[in-house]
Amino acid sequence: MLELKNNTKVVGVKQSLKKMNNKDCRCLCIAKNAEKRVIQPLIDKAKDLSVEIVYVDTMTELGEICDIDVGAAAALFLKEQ
Repeated sequence: MLELKNNTKVVGVKQSLKKMNNKDCRCLCIAKNAEKRVIQPLIDKAKDLSVEIVYVDTMTELGEICDIDVGAAAALFLKEQ
């Protein structure tokens, strides 16, 4: 997971849904404690596009991985251009 920390990313469910396509996505990270109804559309789209999904224990942990001061339900890591 640490190798993703410095990669280009978008943080949050809405931003990830907007940016997601199968060409640019490296993986989708989802916090296990995020509300299911909030993250389910993102999980469904990732599965449809065959984007790898990685689960992180908490929203706080995902926020730290993304270098933000708050928790995050989801983050989409992009392939390097």
